Amino acid sequence: MRRTFSAVLMLSIALAGCRAKEAYDKAKISQDLDKHGTLDLMKDVSKDKYTPPSDGKLTEGQIQMYLKVREHEKAIAQVARQEAQQHADAAKKAGEKSIAGMMEGFKTMGSAADMLTADIRAAKDLHYNTQEYLWVKGQVLAASTASLTSKMAEATNASFDSAYAQMKKSYDEAKDDQTKKMYKEMLDNYDKSRAEMKQSSAANISPAIAYNQQLLAKYDGALNAITNEVAKYEDKPGEAQKSMDDMQKSLDKAVSDAKKTQ
Repeated sequence: MRRTFSAVLMLSIALAGCRAKEAYDKAKISQDLDKHGTLDLMKDVSKDKYTPPSDGKLTEGQIQMYLKVREHEKAIAQVARQEAQQHADAAKKAGEKSIAGMMEGFKTMGSAADMLTADIRAAKDLHYNTQEYLWVKGQVLAASTASLTSKMAEATNASFDSAYAQMKKSYDEAKDDQTKKMYKEMLDNYDKSRAEMKQSSAANISPAIAYNQQLLAKYDGALNAITNEVAKYEDKPGEAQKSMDDMQKSLDKAVSDAKKTQ
């Protein structure tokens, strides 16, 4: 009984400690946002210089930097979002056309700007070169976007292949020359369209993006970068992740269904 009580007590203390630290971290972030606004942040950022590599390839250290910044960014964006909502509510309560309401409206816009620049502020807090971070983030997003595009292209190609197989079957089963000719022309058009789509898809993947995709896969999900960007604007935590998961399942199902009909 004593052991159970002790375990419960220790767990309660640990949870209380976590809540206290979270509250302290949020208060510290809020204080920093108040004292060091977006304009001040932009001035600091302009002082950083970085020359990206000519081959466009990321390093493992840069991927780790991006992930650390992203984690801290979530905390900053959360505080900024809460403050923006508080100011918006205060503006509505005071009356949007009143002086107090207008002041709260300006504060709402300021908090919104803080939310949009949360990643840059996070990079600065963690003592990274913000210009290098911005370049790294651009490369990561390009790799993530290319992965999404490839997944969508796979579903489209599978659909085309399924339609082609059905058309080919109709061509083979046609009994007269006129019908065969009609299906032959349609098959030729399908061949041309499929070739153009596959050529276009292959041309969009540069060696740098392909390399960065492989490197990113060692540390993070291929589409997490896009999901994280969308998550900044979600009303409920987890909505962006759920939407992305649902889309991936839908694309996978489209590919599976198309292959079954081939």
